[in-house]
Amino acid sequence: MSDRFFGAFGLALAIFYAYAASQIQESFLSDTVGPKAFPYIVAAIFGGASAYIEQRPDHEPVWPPLGRLVEIGAAVIVLMLYAQVLPEIGFVFATAFAAAYLSWRLGSGLLSSVIAGVSISVGIYIVFHLILGLSLARGPFDF
Repeated sequence: MSDRFFGAFGLALAIFYAYAASQIQESFLSDTVGPKAFPYIVAAIFGGASAYIEQRPDHEPVWPPLGRLVEIGAAVIVLMLYAQVLPEIGFVFATAFAAAYLSWRLGSGLLSSVIAGVSISVGIYIVFHLILGLSLARGPFDF
């Protein structure tokens, strides 16, 4: 029963996501693919996966224990906070903190998590900002 519910919910969310993507204003200077292509691809994959879950539910779903659900909730809160503080503290710092926390909760040691968070943040910054020239949220130190 829960798989059918979450499958239907995911399918509705995918439809809403595709509708929201259709509302993106296109510039007359956009490339042939346009800014709507990636959101449509995500919506199609998410919708297909949700439809599959809805049509082939697990007959005996195993729910995680309460402690694990709390950890999942904490990860969701961290990602919501990430989106909120990104404009204020910038991409590098916000990503480093979020990646370090999530790495720690996935089982890495504290020092390994900090190293992973900083490495992920700096690596993404180098690839997307310095190499590809994309704009990322600037922090108080203007990077």
